[in-house]
Order: sequence, then C-alpha cells, then structure tokens
Amino acid sequence: MSSLAAENAVLPIDDARIDRINTALSGLSPAELTWVSGYVLGLAAADTARAAPAGSSALTILYGSQTGNGESVARGLKERAEAAGFRVRLESLADYKPAALKREQLVTFVISTHGEGDPPDDAELMHEFLLGKKAPRLEGLRFAVFALGDSSYVNFCQTGREFDARLADLGAERLLPIVECDVEFAAEADAWTGDMLKKLPELIAADDEAPRLRAVESRAPYDRDRPFSAEVLTNQKITGRNSGKDVRHIELSLEGSGLRYEPGDALAVVADNPPRLIESLIAELGADPLEAVRLGDDMLTFREALGSRLEITAASTSFLKAWAAHAANPELDRLLEPAQQGALTEFLYEHQIIDVVRRFPAVVDAQGFATCLRALGPRSYSIASSLEANPGEVHLTVAAVRYEAFGSEHEGAASTYLADRVAEGDSVRVYVEPNRRFRLPADDTLPIIMIGPGTGVAPFRAFIEERDERAAAGDNWLFFGDRTFTDDFLYQTEWQRYLKSGLLTRLDVAFSRDQSAKVYVQDRIRERAAEVFAWIGKGAYIYVCGDAKRMAGDVHAALADVLSAEGGLSAEAAEQRLKELKRAGRYQRDVY
Repeated sequence: MSSLAAENAVLPIDDARIDRINTALSGLSPAELTWVSGYVLGLAAADTARAAPAGSSALTILYGSQTGNGESVARGLKERAEAAGFRVRLESLADYKPAALKREQLVTFVISTHGEGDPPDDAELMHEFLLGKKAPRLEGLRFAVFALGDSSYVNFCQTGREFDARLADLGAERLLPIVECDVEFAAEADAWTGDMLKKLPELIAADDEAPRLRAVESRAPYDRDRPFSAEVLTNQKITGRNSGKDVRHIELSLEGSGLRYEPGDALAVVADNPPRLIESLIAELGADPLEAVRLGDDMLTFREALGSRLEITAASTSFLKAWAAHAANPELDRLLEPAQQGALTEFLYEHQIIDVVRRFPAVVDAQGFATCLRALGPRSYSIASSLEANPGEVHLTVAAVRYEAFGSEHEGAASTYLADRVAEGDSVRVYVEPNRRFRLPADDTLPIIMIGPGTGVAPFRAFIEERDERAAAGDNWLFFGDRTFTDDFLYQTEWQRYLKSGLLTRLDVAFSRDQSAKVYVQDRIRERAAEVFAWIGKGAYIYVCGDAKRMAGDVHAALADVLSAEGGLSAEAAEQRLKELKRAGRYQRDVY
C-alpha cells in the first residue's frame, strides 16, 4: 500500500486518524519509514509491559539515576531480556509506588549514589520507604542490585549497598551478589546483564508471544563508546580581567552528527590529562615514560596511559587503598580505617593523586602504578543552549580549575583541556547525556524560578532560550550569584536584554565580594520570601543548579525557611512540602 488507508481495508481506527497518520508520514524515505515502524512497535511493547500487573510473570527493572548512567544500564538489560523473549517492565523509581514492591516477584534495582552517600533525587521516596518502619516483609521477592558510584567519595555506592542489605533484611532473596561500579562501568554492566540473562530461565518462563526479532528503541548515533568529534566554533573568556576565575563560553558544532538534546541535558567531554601533571608524576615516580604498560588488551607507553587512559587528578578511596599496599605508611593506613571516614572525606577533597604520591612515597614501577589507577572517565557539563535557538550547535559554560595546594599548582583535567588546550577549529570528543529529571514544565504558561550561581547558570541560559523559541507565556525568575558584579556577572548582557524584552520577569543577583558582608543567592531568596512563596502558590517550578557540597544545601534550607515563614509551616512540615514538590517534579536539582 502506498498509504496507510487502502480500498476495502478493515482497520481498527477511524478515517480521521488515518488521515492524520498519512499526513505525518508523507514524504518520509523508506529508511525513515522503517524507523517509524520500529518506533511504533516499541511503543506498543511498552504499553503492553505497562499493562502487565505487578507480580505477574515478568522481570521488573527499577532504576534511580542522577546523571542517566543508571538508566542506560537498566535500558540495556530491558532490551536484551526482551530480545530473549522475556516480558519486562522498566520504570524509574521516581514513577514507581513503593508499596507495589510487596506484589513483585522478580526485581532488579539499578541505583546510583549521589555525592556523599545520598540517593539520587528520583530514588528518594523508595529509599525513605525501604529504610523506614513501614517497609513490609518481602519473602516472596527475588532481587538483584547493580550499584553505581564514584570512589572519589568515601561512601562509594552507599545507596546501592543500603538497598541490597535492607531488601535481604526484609526477607527478599538475593539472586546475585551486589555489583559495585566506579565511573567506568561498561564492562561490569555487560557482565551483570549477562549473569541476569542466565538466571532468567530459572525464574520466569519466556513469553512465547514475544517476538525474538523486534524493533528496539532508537539509540543516539554517538555515545560513551563512540563519541563525536565536534569542531570548536568559539572559545571565549567571559570573566573580566580582574576576576579570580577563568570562565569560558564554548560553542561546538554538532553538524552531521544527528545528536539532539533538550534544555537540562548535559554534554560529556572526553578529555586528555594536563601535560604538566603527566610529566610531574613521571618524575616523582622516577619512571621511564616509554616503559610499556598493559591496560586490558592494550599495550601503551606509560606516558600515553597517563595522558588519555587513566585518572590522575581526583584521588579516590580505591587509589588510596591500592597505594597504601605499596607505601606501607602508618599514617595512610590509619586514614583508611573505618573510624576515620570524616578525615578521609576531607583528605580526598583536598588532595590530588600527585599529592598522595609526594606525601606517602613508595617504590613502584610503571605497571604497578597504572594498576592503582582507575580509568579516565568523561566529564559532564550542563548544556548552556537551546538546540531550537542554535541549530547544529551546543554551548557550554566552563570554569577552568586551577589552584595552588601543598606548594604546587594544580589543574582540573577537562576544564583546563577546554580552556587551554583546544582552540577554535580544533575538535573535542563529546556525546549527549540526557537528564530527564531536569526539564522545563510541559505547560508553557507555568512560571519557573531558576537558582544558579556561578557556572550553575548554564542550563538556565538554555531554559530561557527555549522559552523564547516556544513563546512561552509563563513568568521566568532568575537568581544568580558570583563574586563581583564587574568581573563575574556571567552573560550579563543577555540577561539584561531578556529583562528589557520582558522574557525574564525578574532577576535577583548576589555578588559576595562587592560589600563587606558576604551575600549569596540563598540570602536573596529569604529577602524575597513573600514573592517566592506567591510564585510557588501559582504553580511555579523551582530549579537549582551548581555546587552540591554547600550551595545546594544552603538554597534548600532557604526554600524551607520561605515555606515556614510565609506558609506558617513547622520545619518538619516545610521539609515535607519540599519533598512533595520534588516528587511532583516541581523542585528539580542538577547539582554536582
């Protein structure tokens, strides 16, 4: 048939819908029509899976993901299990009702840990439920946990460990030992998925009606395993000459990549390590830079391995434990004792790997040192542009990390790579990391409050551009803060233009060093408490982006104070109200 409707065809939908479908499909190439057919089949399969009652003969995959990595692992398991003929339900913990766990028979949790042992925002409700007094006995449940984390934090994979232990305490049967993954997790995810697939025939029957050959969800053309080489169009410093910070506005071309993104997403950058740091480490170790080292199946020189394959900036608990075996230093051994978690957290925050090597020297060859290190992972940056406003481009706002500590200069890996070592015309390897937890409201009439000091303002530049393109009627309020008005007001001209046009309804700024008393965005929020409370009452969505260690907590406390002062709520009730806003998607955070 040349069109969906054909003479004498009997179809389960009416003519009006057929006309709309034909209009949508008109002009598509054969390849595009094939993709659409697979997409529609995928939608049908998803609806069937959602319709399956909890506790039916199905595998339920639940994920809690802060950056999207957990979701990608969960979706990979779903695709492979369905290809093997098993019925699968995939759901974010943000959408899953914890009480339904009592009715489940077979569940896998793919769960990340955020910051110093916190659950990701979309898993907060399940975390609270499982670890609380209302959690039911779960003798009928069989489960497995795949935990993601970052060993540069002390409480590595803490949320996954808590889920795994608590489920077992409640009587559930553990199918596989918990798998704990660092920032490079692809190999562990593949092995764990394979182990789950081997288990499934023992646990549930394959669905004979499920097609073994089927269309799968369309994947991005470029990803973590195959990044896109994006040309640098602009690399411009946007802080003043007297600023203590070097912040860059970077524009990259996505032409020909097929990559798409939405405001709120992140761009992962695959960067090389700082050359000066590489040479300093080689000198400190007294190693031969040309000595061959093995990384998996690859043989490289020591210098090449340090340059592009191994993490040599951020220290981690895994590195400290491996280095302690070589250093045999009592001070380092004590630091790794369970009772020293507070001291260890502070140590990891302050020390890079070279600081550890200098403070606790050891005799180790190139291969031995390489074995101590974890793989160099990509660095993620909030996207500072709307694709609709900037077709074929993606923009970033990057603060170059440079500081002095322990008598020497220190550098961040990706930030100085972007600031110092790539110029206009060069290429940078990138891919898009979707962030479905940080999205503009679907209703363009709703107001939004954006809180983003420093480079945390990046996604809000994307938000405003997108609202402009969509001619969104909702009001927009930005809280921005930095050190000084003169040298650190990022995108000042743009914000003032948006204010003048009326697109930006309100702008409140806090420049901490422009007066004797420090002023921050949380102070401005408290000063505008009545107005903030009124906007929340009108359905406003609240967005926070930036530093997780201090700013995010301070802003959260300020919002709680607003609800208490203006809404007459107790401190506990205000916290509960913020939780409700978060669960409704009206309080979203992108913090790091």
